[in-house]
Amino acid sequence: MISETEKAQFFILLKKLSESIGVSGHEFEVKNIIVEEISDVVDEIKTDSLGNIIALKKGKDNGPKVMISAHMDEIGLMITHIDKRGFLRFTSIGSWNERILPGQRVIIYTGKTKVRGVIGAKPPHLMTPEEKKQVLEMKKLFIDIGVESEEEAEKLGVKIGSIAVLDREMVRLGGADKITGKAFDDRVGVATVIYMLKKLSNVNHEANVYAVFTVQEEIGLKGATVSAFAVKPDLGIAVDVTTANDVVEVDEKDWVTSLGKGPAIKIMDKGNISHPKLRELLIKIAEEEKIPYQLEVLVGGATDAAAIMLSREGVPVATISIPCRYIHSPIEVLDLKDVVYASKLLTSFVKKVSAEYVKSLSQL
Repeated sequence: MISETEKAQFFILLKKLSESIGVSGHEFEVKNIIVEEISDVVDEIKTDSLGNIIALKKGKDNGPKVMISAHMDEIGLMITHIDKRGFLRFTSIGSWNERILPGQRVIIYTGKTKVRGVIGAKPPHLMTPEEKKQVLEMKKLFIDIGVESEEEAEKLGVKIGSIAVLDREMVRLGGADKITGKAFDDRVGVATVIYMLKKLSNVNHEANVYAVFTVQEEIGLKGATVSAFAVKPDLGIAVDVTTANDVVEVDEKDWVTSLGKGPAIKIMDKGNISHPKLRELLIKIAEEEKIPYQLEVLVGGATDAAAIMLSREGVPVATISIPCRYIHSPIEVLDLKDVVYASKLLTSFVKKVSAEYVKSLSQL
């Protein structure tokens, strides 16, 4: 069972993380929140040359190294041109569905200040019938920050290379534990790992836990690739979102996961196949502790697990996924119960891992 207090704690933490700006390669605000949250509950914390946060929660001296990864970055936009009237052209950082961008409010981060704007396009009453049927390409969109000239835009600090995110507040929906906001991919994974570290602070465990908050996942798993090489883990767990397509207009066979039915234990995605023994242990723990769970087969997408798996001589990996609707949009939706259960599953898994168990992973 989970309490209202636990759900409220997650809501507060996730709201801070979700509403911060952390586009790939620019994760600075998120990093500050993470360091503030975990400094008192880990034994060591450092940042590597790419910006990954690597936090160690010590177990026994000869205990196995368990790498738990969640990525800090979110998809966003980058300014590519400022015209004479101060309108901004932009490109994507990460994968956007272009049809959702027109009419959105944005926050442009200049490095020192934040500038609000809106994404505009040719007015619909000036479009031809054919144009109205088409998805507007990003190259036909622009950002209006309400200035009159290029010079005025530059005075606000906006320049080529400035990054932007869609402007969203995280709020509760009308139904029970459902919440909506931006960047749940993967701030919810970050929140889950932070909560795990706090739960482990007064618990004896054999494993040496390396909680790694990675950068630049959305542009190719860059942070996990280098951090796994440095940590040299005996096994790895990625914590990320997965698609919940349990909505109208989608056949049940294509749902992948559903909200409110617990975290998903990944079997396979486009990046890797989870190690069978790790998957079996996660299922066993969930059933013993009465944690609701789902099994996930995802035909597209990948997580940090794909990069960790291929580090050095190879690493056995698995993924705990949190179901999320409308991924890669500013109105992602999840269920707080799934998040709390994911943290409980992750914490219990860490407590079960021993040197003997790690040896068994390579045995036939």
